Amino acid sequence: MFQEKIQIKGKIHVQLFDKDGKLKDERLNHNVVCALGDAYTANCVTDNTTTYMGWMAVGTGADAGATPTALTTENDRNALTSTTQGAGAADNDVIYVANWAAGDATAAITEAGIFDQNTLGGTMFVYAYFAAINKGASDTLAITWTVTFGAS
Repeated sequence: MFQEKIQIKGKIHVQLFDKDGKLKDERLNHNVVCALGDAYTANCVTDNTTTYMGWMAVGTGADAGATPTALTTENDRNALTSTTQGAGAADNDVIYVANWAAGDATAAITEAGIFDQNTLGGTMFVYAYFAAINKGASDTLAITWTVTFGAS
């Protein structure tokens, strides 16, 4: 018997800008879909009371591994700037964007995650660990995260 399983994969694009808006540093990495993220996706399909992903957090910790449930060392969590669905051939993509202003999340950022709550805890949908991006007090940070849903 033929069996399909929906595959969820994603990529994160982290961009650091100086006070004049010039790109200083960037990372493009794949992410880990968290075990709770899989369950969250199933809940969205079956349960109209599911809390939607609305926040992105950045941290300064070590790699949380293959089955993370939280950032290792969370530094700051912001509301998503936007959430959009791709169009045409990319209509199975969801694009999450979050921004950090000057003075916000000033640190050596090494990890990020998308959450369904604005405080510590909650369900982490996807997680990424990357080489440090050193966000100074006058820098701004933009993260664009594309999650793709498709058959494996």
